[in-house]
Amino acid sequence: MDIPLRLPTGTHVAHRERRSLAWYRAGVFRSPPRMSESLHVLVAACRHAQDIRKSRFLAQAAPVQTAVQAMAFLQEVADPAATHNCWAYRIGQDYRFNDDGEPGGTAGRPILQAIEGAGVDRVMVVVTRWYGGIKLGAGGLVRAYGGTSAECLRLAERVPLVAMARLGVRCNFADLPLLKARCPAWDARIERETFDAGGATLELELPAGRLDEARARIVDLTRGQARVWQPDEGPQV
Repeated sequence: MDIPLRLPTGTHVAHRERRSLAWYRAGVFRSPPRMSESLHVLVAACRHAQDIRKSRFLAQAAPVQTAVQAMAFLQEVADPAATHNCWAYRIGQDYRFNDDGEPGGTAGRPILQAIEGAGVDRVMVVVTRWYGGIKLGAGGLVRAYGGTSAECLRLAERVPLVAMARLGVRCNFADLPLLKARCPAWDARIERETFDAGGATLELELPAGRLDEARARIVDLTRGQARVWQPDEGPQV
């Protein structure tokens, strides 16, 4: 099973901001870290725990579509009684991370690097630590947070993320049932359907790699009567 990807665009900015949880501060960015070309998303939430020098580390990861969902997952799984609840998420070109009181760069960024290394997108990872009395040092913290996150993501069930595109189709009523019946063959989903006296207009979402095939087949099936366009082109008269 493939999961659709809609790549956002944005300027490169960085800032720090407070959220509703008073106990964290986060790094916010809109430029992606280096990622492998093949991206995946999680099928479901997962978790992995390990003990490192008497400290307990619990990584919990979940698929998310928006920053709001990521923050909701944080509030759901974070333990206020724990020593630290560190986290990172990546959603397209947006990513954010947080050290929650650990020395700067020893927790949130290693979690983000684990996400990067795993080639996962649309994911939130929270690593909770219960301090066991032995300091790990900066290097030990990086390995603990990064390693626990990486193992959690390694064990998670994943599916490929596929770039999606939109296609507009204008057809007469006689051709509409046939076009709608053929949409599954192109992995196309009807996002919107409108009608007027002259016919129907469909807005389709489908894998970007199947655009040319779909356009050619629509023209063929309607004997050249249908008009097909992408949103940035506008309807072709």
